[in-house]
Amino acid sequence: MQMMVPMFAAGLALDATFYALVALLIFLAIAWRSGAHTKAGAALDARATQIAKDLADARKLREEAEALLAEYKQKRSDAEKEAQDIVARAKADATAYGEESRRKLADSLERRTRQAEQKIAQAEAAALKEVRSTATDLAIAQAAELLAGKVKGKGGDGLIAESIAAVKTRLN
Repeated sequence: MQMMVPMFAAGLALDATFYALVALLIFLAIAWRSGAHTKAGAALDARATQIAKDLADARKLREEAEALLAEYKQKRSDAEKEAQDIVARAKADATAYGEESRRKLADSLERRTRQAEQKIAQAEAAALKEVRSTATDLAIAQAAELLAGKVKGKGGDGLIAESIAAVKTRLN
């Protein structure tokens, strides 16, 4: 058995669907009347404004981050250049120090060589003087012995003394 549902002239049936439609229309009218549409629009506008503000802040933060990144890249580039300059300066200083050390070593060796040569020359001169002195003393002694054997008497003693003096002055 079917239940009979009353009908309107336009062909609408008065069933549960009709009553749901009427309830919906009443609800929408009450919501419209109480200003829900303006509150919803205001809430959506506020949300859109907040989103726009957030996007602007994000854009600003991105620009700041890009500027900071560029600054750090510049600083890094400057630091790398400065490090290269320091390394180049250190190499130049090391080269100059090495050359100066070699020059000082060569000067020191040359000075020590000269000192050694001077000491050798002094030692040679002292040895030569000593040899001459010894040779002179031996020659004088030998001459005195020879003359003493050949010349006897008073005249011989004077002659010996003169000869010894002459030999001493010539050899020294």
